[in-house]
Amino acid sequence: MEKSHFERSLNKIQQDVLRMGTLVEQSFRMSHQCLFERDIDAAKKIIDLDKRIDRYYRQIELDCATLMTLQAPVAQDLRFLSALMQLVRDLERIGDYAQDLTEMAVKLVKYPPQSYLSEIAMMSEHAQLMLATSLVALADLDAETGRSIKKLDDTVDIAYESIYKKLAYQRDIPGVVEPILLLGLIIRHLERMADHATNIGQRVAYIVTGERK
Repeated sequence: MEKSHFERSLNKIQQDVLRMGTLVEQSFRMSHQCLFERDIDAAKKIIDLDKRIDRYYRQIELDCATLMTLQAPVAQDLRFLSALMQLVRDLERIGDYAQDLTEMAVKLVKYPPQSYLSEIAMMSEHAQLMLATSLVALADLDAETGRSIKKLDDTVDIAYESIYKKLAYQRDIPGVVEPILLLGLIIRHLERMADHATNIGQRVAYIVTGERK
């Protein structure tokens, strides 16, 4: 049976969200390279990526609003569209945080490699895994996978608390404190990025089940 214009439009929006998600994944990965491999060239690429992410964000919001206004969708489709509009905000925020991380990486480069970077790198990798899992959940409309991300978030939260305490309670710090302040901001950004990935997973579960948990 041939799909209706509305169904085709809905599918296109979902595919655009996934394309936007792929760009956000790239941006997150490049911010990781900037921070932990000192690949400062990646910072320039992220600026372009962020512009593309923002274009997708604006277009998807417009497309969702247009469908909701002009097509009078049934309750299930309305739930899908409203959740997608919230979900792309989460993606857009992760992209913004990734760009912020590269700016911090550029400031860190002038200092010797800092303590705790390996722990922070693991935190970043875990948050990236959460984002990737949330996009798989969206592609498959898999509520169980979407909900599972909340458990993964606990690992990031524990890492944040542990690293924060190590940074906050250092004594007899040689030289300037800027690197420590930057590391504190970096782990806070990573913790927020993981929270947004969790939100995406929960929004997918809501799309599928209609239940908010």
